[in-house]
Amino acid sequence: MKRNPLALIAANPLMGVFIALVIIFAISIAASPHFLTGYNMSVIARALAFVGLITIGQAMLMILGELDLSLGVIGGLCGVVAGMAMTSGGLPPIVAIPACLLLGAMLGALNGLLVSILKLHSLVLTIGTAGVFGGVNLVLTKGVAITGMPPEIQFFGRGEVYGIPVPFIIMLVVLAIAVFITAKTPFGRFMYAIGNNVAAAEMLGIKVNRIRVLVFTMAGLLAALAGLLMVARLGTAQPSIGETWVLAPIAASVIGGVATTGGVGSPLGAIFGASIIAIIENIIVLFGVSPYWQGVVSGVIVVLAISFDSASRRLIRKES
Repeated sequence: MKRNPLALIAANPLMGVFIALVIIFAISIAASPHFLTGYNMSVIARALAFVGLITIGQAMLMILGELDLSLGVIGGLCGVVAGMAMTSGGLPPIVAIPACLLLGAMLGALNGLLVSILKLHSLVLTIGTAGVFGGVNLVLTKGVAITGMPPEIQFFGRGEVYGIPVPFIIMLVVLAIAVFITAKTPFGRFMYAIGNNVAAAEMLGIKVNRIRVLVFTMAGLLAALAGLLMVARLGTAQPSIGETWVLAPIAASVIGGVATTGGVGSPLGAIFGASIIAIIENIIVLFGVSPYWQGVVSGVIVVLAISFDSASRRLIRKES
């Protein structure tokens, strides 16, 4: 029996999103002579690096069947705390940066613990914690950017190695680790098992709460890393860092084949999805469209991606 093309793509999401990425890349080359230049490729890679780190963490949570809407806020808060520590606090970067990475991991772990203890849906709970973390950010900064960052940290946000932005290289290293964890380790298999069926995973003896807290911790750590790299990029700790890191990582994960219901997908597919969004947003800029439309585009992509995910999985169930 001939299968529906939509179902075929859903059954092979990594190949489907890769083909979509190649097509969009080719269309972008044809659409603008300024797209395929060294400078523009560097701009895309650097922009992708920051949201890509959040996307990797979000994708791992979605594989688990969870969602964290506070990751962007965690990134912003950790960036602000790092900025304060390195300026008014007088701490050297070698101390402040690890401390703030630890803070991000702790905030992520707090989300995981609250989800496990209170038995609340992570979507609902992290809306609340996002408000708390965002409020702390504003209390600390009073809405004013923190300036005077040590010049030695700028390399991590602005530097390049053989023309490749350093944040992008860091993201690729993190991606390789995340792919290895999810695809090659028992921990990764446990994540997929929990995402597919929590009750069955518990019957098999998998420590569901422990796995959940650890994945939330990793996501918080990656959010803090993104925030710190953005501070290094800007040279200031802006209270607004992370505000745009909410919809895009979710959309990227779904576009990349990570199921909204859990148990399906990979961080690599999510990064392919993030690349598609980054290219689309870059084309918007090249065509001189107002950057305010990027939020509209991200929202539309989220709706379309989730709609496609839902429709394709219904087709798979009907044909199986």
